[in-house]
Amino acid sequence: MHADFAFCIEEDVFLNDAQKRDAARARVRDFLAVCRRDFPAARHDLIEPRLIWTTPPLADLAQARRVLAELRGGIGALAATQGLAVMAAGTHPIALWSRVRPRDTGARDRVQRDLQMVGSRTVVCGLSIRVGLPDGVSRIDVMNRIQPFLPLLLALSTSSPFWQAQRTGLLGYRLAASRELPRSGLPPYFADEADHARYLDALMRAGAIDDLGHVWWVIRPAPQGNALDLRIADSCTRLDDTLAIAALTRCLVRRLARDPALNRDLTGATHAITAENCWRAQRYGIHGSFMAEEEAAMPVKEVLARTLALLAEDAAALGCTAELDLARWIVARGTSADRQLALFTEAQGRGLTQREALCTVVDWLSAETVGAAPTRH
Repeated sequence: MHADFAFCIEEDVFLNDAQKRDAARARVRDFLAVCRRDFPAARHDLIEPRLIWTTPPLADLAQARRVLAELRGGIGALAATQGLAVMAAGTHPIALWSRVRPRDTGARDRVQRDLQMVGSRTVVCGLSIRVGLPDGVSRIDVMNRIQPFLPLLLALSTSSPFWQAQRTGLLGYRLAASRELPRSGLPPYFADEADHARYLDALMRAGAIDDLGHVWWVIRPAPQGNALDLRIADSCTRLDDTLAIAALTRCLVRRLARDPALNRDLTGATHAITAENCWRAQRYGIHGSFMAEEEAAMPVKEVLARTLALLAEDAAALGCTAELDLARWIVARGTSADRQLALFTEAQGRGLTQREALCTVVDWLSAETVGAAPTRH
């Protein structure tokens, strides 16, 4: 990856039985064999009905739109020929974790022995953005200082209001499920690269991990190279939302890299407030407010406006002003979670059973993921 703010986007999606709308438990292996042949960017995950695709290193968001639109549409069309559907959402509205099969691999066996039931329960999908940093810029320093912005990325991406075929009351339940994993949530503040390395070395010596990818923080240093992986976002149903989150992430990394004073004086209170704001993002999405150390709680809409103003110069330099502005549209029309809940409520108002109402949600998620549904609601 070229160092200066080049980026990759990784999206997790569910594979569904198109007729039952539930997580697929048949035809998956045959489909994956064809998928790997036709779409090398896609790969099977450790959970059988979860598929991951990753873009190559990219230099601009317009290229990201083309690549992801081809992946979503092409893989979606291929899945349809097998009686399957792909669906981007943080959690599955219908699937029960106890009925989702792990992929049969040696690696999975090692992870499962360690995690036990916790590993089986993490039937969730997220969005990951990897951003490269220029030489001489500390990824640990930027990882520390970007954390107060992470609740905003989570609020804008919320797509997980259902869990185990139940309405959770949260707009972003995925992070609650993911927090059962060890080495998850917000990372601590590290003094420098050496401090972080001491932590990883201790994990390795103890046999706690044998793969750096098993550090599941919502932001982490990339296993290779001077780059960061931002992993706090739910998997975004709408492609526009993925691009908005990617633009925000990339601009934030650039701003922090060129402004070492921004968020310099981090404290334990800062970390605790960020954690509280992550909860608020999970619970209320874009409809909530965020705490600050020396100000009253501020609505997410205002936090976004301030953040976009802060990043205007970076967006212009990176050529992604239009994609950054898509974040305003998320606030104006709601997140995927908002749309899912509206569809669910409307379906129940028409007398549909809870299962039937959830199937309505799955149908919209599947169509929107591959671009077959209207993009604006």
